[in-house]
Amino acid sequence: MTRHQHPFVPYAPPRLSPEESLARGQELYRLLDQRRSVRWFSPDPVPLEAIETAVRIANTAPSGAHHQPWTFVATADPGVKRAVREAAEVEERKFYRERNAPDWHAALARLETDEHKEFLEVAPWLVVAFAQKSTPLPDGSLRKNYYVNESVGIACGMFITALHTMGLATLTHTPNPMGFLNEVFERPVTERPYILFPVGYPAPDCEVPDLDRKPLAEALVVHAPLPRG
Repeated sequence: MTRHQHPFVPYAPPRLSPEESLARGQELYRLLDQRRSVRWFSPDPVPLEAIETAVRIANTAPSGAHHQPWTFVATADPGVKRAVREAAEVEERKFYRERNAPDWHAALARLETDEHKEFLEVAPWLVVAFAQKSTPLPDGSLRKNYYVNESVGIACGMFITALHTMGLATLTHTPNPMGFLNEVFERPVTERPYILFPVGYPAPDCEVPDLDRKPLAEALVVHAPLPRG
């Protein structure tokens, strides 16, 4: 047995047969292939337990040095949601009306987005993922975190997956800049807003752009492939 200088525990998850492993993966793919980003939400309430469960799942994500450099901040308060919307729309108006970004605007055209962000008030929950550039320690010092963008990005992906699995919808909303979220949610300067997630059920009349996903042949390159079977 390997000798360790730090605590280790056995890890022996059940080993699935190739058939069951593939079946589980294909079932998960069929579920997630139905996921879409939503901008039309129902105001119907979503229990706090659903948000807690999604964050618990996000919290299982791998991270640099296992520092887990994220904080998820959730609110269902109408006043806070209105403040977020008003601040976000200030930045969005600058982007859509003033910023010289023709390529970016052209790329967004088929999504038919604009500076109006009603969903920030309609969705029953807003959840902001904050990335911890460093983490304050009890003695007042700061711990440096590593691979922060990668770590928080993975956690956010797992958060999105959890929401969809529970029948909920969301949107990765990233008004630029997002520093106002630190003020609204009273977060320390050691954190920066990463993604703003409205969370809820899709509205009964919800529509989404008719988009295709990248085919597997463009997403995967198998170098020196092994024979199938």
